[in-house]
Amino acid sequence: QVQLVESGGGLVQAGGSLRLSCVAGGSFFSINVMAWYRQRPGKQRELVAAITSGGTLSYQDSVKGRFTISRDNAKNTVYLQMNSLKPEDTGVYYCNGAITLNQGRGPFLYWGQGTQVTVSS
Repeated sequence: QVQLVESGGGLVQAGGSLRLSCVAGGSFFSINVMAWYRQRPGKQRELVAAITSGGTLSYQDSVKGRFTISRDNAKNTVYLQMNSLKPEDTGVYYCNGAITLNQGRGPFLYWGQGTQVTVSS
């Protein structure tokens, strides 16, 4: 059974930094795209950043230049370095992974449980 587990959220003042981590556990063949989504208060879940297995990056315009997504394939882990945080970055951040299971099944999308990020003004 595949699980994605996030860590690293918390409370930070505006202008501060946080680093989120998400590790994929369980038995699977490979991880394709890994991404971070967020759900801000009163808004729908939105894509923040994504990274393919080959290292191609994409970012939401509002976080370009402030957030950096990276991954360690050997550790099945994706990171989100968040700098120059703003109050409007407050929300629950979710890890997402497109994972191919053994025997070539998939890929299937998996979600982490979410981690709260709160940025105070």
